[in-house]
Amino acid sequence: MSDAFYGLVHVLAAAGYLGLAWHAWRTLTSESGTGLTTDRWLLPLLSLAHGALLAHDVFGRGEFRFGFAFALSATLWLTVLILWLETFFVPLRMLYPIVLPAAALAAVLPLAFNGSVVGLGGGNPTAFRLHLLVAIFANSLLTIAALHALLMAALDRQLHARTAVSTPAAEGKLFRHAPSLLAMERLLFQLIGAGFLLLTATVISGVFFSEQLFGRALRFEHKTIFALAAWLVFGGLLLGRVGFGWRGRVALRWTLVGFMMLLLAYVGSRFVLEVVLGRG
Repeated sequence: MSDAFYGLVHVLAAAGYLGLAWHAWRTLTSESGTGLTTDRWLLPLLSLAHGALLAHDVFGRGEFRFGFAFALSATLWLTVLILWLETFFVPLRMLYPIVLPAAALAAVLPLAFNGSVVGLGGGNPTAFRLHLLVAIFANSLLTIAALHALLMAALDRQLHARTAVSTPAAEGKLFRHAPSLLAMERLLFQLIGAGFLLLTATVISGVFFSEQLFGRALRFEHKTIFALAAWLVFGGLLLGRVGFGWRGRVALRWTLVGFMMLLLAYVGSRFVLEVVLGRG
């Protein structure tokens, strides 16, 4: 099929995400709060289309093509799926108006930034792809954790507001559907724990098996330094939780700092190379 057809499908998938985000906002901020079941069947269909497009972008030309836009698209694709699964157990649909527009942007980014062909220089292609998949899963779980942290900060601000005037009406209606801060905090650390395990596997495979994965010795580039910094931040947060009972705003700050380090590790460094410096 032609590139024009796939380009149109990219745009349609993005439009679907935006439409569902608007629907979620309207229903969550309505007086009744009803009409929230549409995403139960529409969102997985959109995610399926997004995943198929991503697979075509990466493998469709008979070669392995990757870049910052592909990494961001894959991360948001998995983030949407994880969030959708979470909503069956925890009321977290108030995150849809944030996550789905980001996923819409990520879905069309590969049209403008088509990355470059990845040459492994004698490395193991299967091991490299497994390494990349684990890294994207880690990024997705920790992205959800960062969104949880932002939601918890907003909930905390609302709880500490002294007057009803300080909370906009739409925001107050939105937070009616939010779980308690204690439930959010438990889920936050579960996500960070799972993401940290996958990030550990990513760091270990990248550091100790660089020769087998990439066909060259490890280089301490920007992405390696930021990935190690993110690993230290999330590891420090989990140790602080166990050893000192860290919670609340301290935990939220550490989570957001770790997420920023992780974002800079690959997406940020590749964005600079591909867009700012114009190198593949």
